[in-house]
Amino acid sequence: MKLIGTQASPYTRKARIVLAEKKIEFDFVIDRPAAADSKVPAINPLGRIPVLVLDDETPLFDSRVIVDYIDNVSPNNKLIPAPNRERSEVKRWEALADGVCDAAVAIVLETRRPRSKQSAEWIARQQETVRRGLAFMAAELGERPYGMGTHFSMADIAIGVALGYLDFRLPDINWRESHPHLGKLYAKLLQRPSFAETAPSD
Repeated sequence: MKLIGTQASPYTRKARIVLAEKKIEFDFVIDRPAAADSKVPAINPLGRIPVLVLDDETPLFDSRVIVDYIDNVSPNNKLIPAPNRERSEVKRWEALADGVCDAAVAIVLETRRPRSKQSAEWIARQQETVRRGLAFMAAELGERPYGMGTHFSMADIAIGVALGYLDFRLPDINWRESHPHLGKLYAKLLQRPSFAETAPSD
């Protein structure tokens, strides 16, 4: 299989972590959709990353679709439960964490526009979304060691990717101070090779 994305993309990182946790070999192809010579639009009509290209050249896109597929390719180390209430809880965590990433990415993109064209109101709305998302994460996590309680799952991968992206692109959001237990979880996640080896970079 071939994963197309960038080292800075939180959604690509999520797929890379799942591939590492499942011990599935793949080729990582760096391709920035914004580049003039990007091949992404020819593979994914939406022009977004990540894209997972299967052995038969079928492209899968949207990180949630990709990680679902990867988790079912191999039975070892299941990260997403079979359809039931627990699966819904894991996917809810993923949706929440992805939403935080969506808002953070929106802030980053807006601040890269010429200052005269930036919308302070838009940025503030996205910052509020990040704030609410983090508060909800912290409340749901409570004192539990992992998102789903006692065991590592896709919930923790999604949480860790979101927190890592905030550290990478928006370090002024001091989420550890307001949500120390999220900080403890993230520190624990960084001890896993899958997280340490996929740290975001430009």
